[in-house]
Amino acid sequence: MAAAAATRAPHVLVIPFPAQGHTPPLVALAALLASRGLRLTVATTPGNLPLLSPLLAVHPAAMHALVLPFPSHPSLPPGLENTKDCGPEYFAVFMHALAGLREPILSWARSQPDPVVAVIADFFCGWAQPLAAELGVAGLVFSPSGVLGTALPHSLFRRLVTRPAESGDEFTVAFPAIPGEPAYQWREISMMYKSYIEGGLEEQLRVAVRQNFLWNLESRGFVSNTLRALEGRYLDTPLEDLGFRLVWAVGPVASESDAAGGARGAQAAVSAGNLSAWLDAFPEGSVVYVSFGSQALLTPAVAAALAEALERSAVPFVWVVGAGNGGMVPDGFEARAAAAGRGLVVPGWAPQVAALRHAAVGWFMTHCGWNSVLEAVAAGVPMLAWPMTADQFANARLLVDEARVAVRACAGGVGVAPDAGDLAAVLADAAGEKGRGLTARARELAAEVAREVKEGGSSRDDLEGLVQEIRKLSC
Repeated sequence: MAAAAATRAPHVLVIPFPAQGHTPPLVALAALLASRGLRLTVATTPGNLPLLSPLLAVHPAAMHALVLPFPSHPSLPPGLENTKDCGPEYFAVFMHALAGLREPILSWARSQPDPVVAVIADFFCGWAQPLAAELGVAGLVFSPSGVLGTALPHSLFRRLVTRPAESGDEFTVAFPAIPGEPAYQWREISMMYKSYIEGGLEEQLRVAVRQNFLWNLESRGFVSNTLRALEGRYLDTPLEDLGFRLVWAVGPVASESDAAGGARGAQAAVSAGNLSAWLDAFPEGSVVYVSFGSQALLTPAVAAALAEALERSAVPFVWVVGAGNGGMVPDGFEARAAAAGRGLVVPGWAPQVAALRHAAVGWFMTHCGWNSVLEAVAAGVPMLAWPMTADQFANARLLVDEARVAVRACAGGVGVAPDAGDLAAVLADAAGEKGRGLTARARELAAEVAREVKEGGSSRDDLEGLVQEIRKLSC
């Protein structure tokens, strides 16, 4: 019996945050750890269990679900268990509500004959770090964002930067402890932080949100869905804004469904086969793929400006409108695009990975959410950056100014409609001779990404290093 216990694989508790941009990459990481001999228990709730089911089926011996009731919260209606069903302004409420899982998880962990040796929790589940400390095990923070996009909010909540009363949205916030000392306008700062500092959150939420980020800085380290080819300058030395903690850069991680061109847990409105058949009619690199992710809600003005720009530019396009934006496409636009034979409007979700890998897709107009960024980078597709909130402005600057695989589509911002003529010109330039340099650079970066995830690459080395670190904890 003692010999069997000694050879038992290390047991890791994984705590995802229930959002489309958060759960899939962390669960994909869990699958990578399972394939390397670790055993994972993933904490979830009944409404989020379907997101785990495909990977649980692939790794039945190594991955298990701990299903707990979603904690009740006065600001959330019963049955609402994932942020995909509401706007980004609810993220703080979900962070506060999920902290209610701490005691049930603690009770479960203490009752296990096979104790966990580490806890890996999403960076919006900061309460998991004191939970790990109470269990006497290592706490690790998983970041579904890049290192830069992770360091910025932690810096803000650590330093409590404020905007002078007489200043507008152009007020500049500097980040002197980050390489290159980047600075961003107030309008580009995280909506969650601005709500916190400007009194837009109830006091109980304010306390919980800031404490979430401070708890992360008490962890053993960060596991980031990023890679050195994209963010090497932010990985060379530990960052003060991440508590000088070690960062394992293991990205890009992708689930089996992502690799097969799936729609990341959502029900696709068009199959990969049908989308590919439509794209087959167009020359290589001629189509612009347009999607703003799972959380962005377009206003009528924004949708009208985009529709007009697409028509005026005359570029072939696929516009994935998203399930939450029904009715926003201007009347008659879809019919005109179809009649012209150069536009496809998808009224829901689409198999994005498959689309980006199709030879006809030459550009990706994106909100610069990190999952979308990584998918485009891996596919070698340059981007038209249209950031809206969260880490997206930092990601846009990284892509445009540092990686040089994107151009700015517009200034961006939630509900900010660009000038349709200016946007049409950006689209036309990208599809023409001016876009060829970025296309070449995007393909170079894709080759670097492919090398980094293979044996001997930095992401593969960091993943193996993480596994070894966890194995040491069980000794």
